[in-house]
Amino acid sequence: MSDYHSDYDEKFTSGRGKWRFDDEATSVKRVRGRRALPSIEQFDATDGLPDGDRWSTWDQSTPTERGPRPYPDWLVIELAAVDTELGILKTGKEADVFLVRRGIPGTDRSCLLAAKRYRSSEHRMFHRDSGYLEGRRTRDLRVNRAVTSRSTFGRQAIAGQWAGAEFTALVRLCAAGVPVPYPVQILGTELLLQFIGSADGTAAPRLAETRPRPAELTGLWDQLVQALIALARDGLAHGDLSAYNVLVHDGQLIMIDLPQVVDVIANPRGAFCLTRDAENIGRWFGHHGLEGVSPKPEDLGALLRREARVD
Repeated sequence: MSDYHSDYDEKFTSGRGKWRFDDEATSVKRVRGRRALPSIEQFDATDGLPDGDRWSTWDQSTPTERGPRPYPDWLVIELAAVDTELGILKTGKEADVFLVRRGIPGTDRSCLLAAKRYRSSEHRMFHRDSGYLEGRRTRDLRVNRAVTSRSTFGRQAIAGQWAGAEFTALVRLCAAGVPVPYPVQILGTELLLQFIGSADGTAAPRLAETRPRPAELTGLWDQLVQALIALARDGLAHGDLSAYNVLVHDGQLIMIDLPQVVDVIANPRGAFCLTRDAENIGRWFGHHGLEGVSPKPEDLGALLRREARVD
């Protein structure tokens, strides 16, 4: 028994009235001396991938930062997918748009996406942004004040507002059946959208780049009127509509570039934005020989104001 107690005393010590293993105390000291693991942000998101590729960012967006369900069959959401940047589609003052292929290596499962990346705060921000920001407020008073003062933090918040506003509008309009690209996901100030174009990566032309025949012109006008009526009934105006932010793909009209979408009720310039959209796009159709349609281009603004109930 005495030998047993001797071994016991050597293996255990007393501290703060509790028994503990000597080895355990030593182990705790070693753990405390270890260097902390780097944060997840410090790991290389492209580890093991060729330059220009990244692992799919699908799992980095929360459910509310993804497009409306049910997800379309063409969309690749598997986490084994890789995003490969194929080139730039469009440059702009506020954002650049890149062509991305999201596919599962070793399979034929893939889809083309348009990655719209808003510029950082040190670059030029959205033109005439003060008019569009009217009626947009967050619950954070500090953010609202910073946006109003255009501080550095405020400009960063505005960049996030543009991305968030466009994604929210696209989700809303897509669910309502309005012809817009399907919003795949948002991650920070990057929007991933359905690519509108052919399977070889050729983007659909803008309306301004087309020369439709009279019958085609009438069909596009009818599609446009129905889309704008749907917007107005939902209390929205595109805000910057022209023949340069409408695509034509296989005879179908698709509206794009909606970061400046206007809530025509909350924004005191809502009725004006509806009228300006109608005049801008109607002028293009009129110049290209549109005739014999109802409503006429010059009557579209009044129709939209009635549908939005702001007349």
